[in-house]
Amino acid sequence: MNKEQQDRITTMNAADFAMLGGGTLAYVRQLDRAEAEGMMPHLQHLPKGISLFSLHAADGSCMAIADSRDAVIANALEFDLSPVSVH
Repeated sequence: MNKEQQDRITTMNAADFAMLGGGTLAYVRQLDRAEAEGMMPHLQHLPKGISLFSLHAADGSCMAIADSRDAVIANALEFDLSPVSVH
């Protein structure tokens, strides 16, 4: 990667990220209960130790949370998004 490419990556803003994949890219992450509650406070009554999965637009905004990876992937596909996993 050259200097110009590095500068471009480090200066991307939310609008730049939103344009990644032409608006068709979304990513899937695994969350713990605290992270899910931080994104959506109405989820405060979740059981301890639960593992959740979230679907995010390329700009990072949360689009869905579910208790299975398959559910958030199905949600992405329903809206013609290409889901990718983030580890």
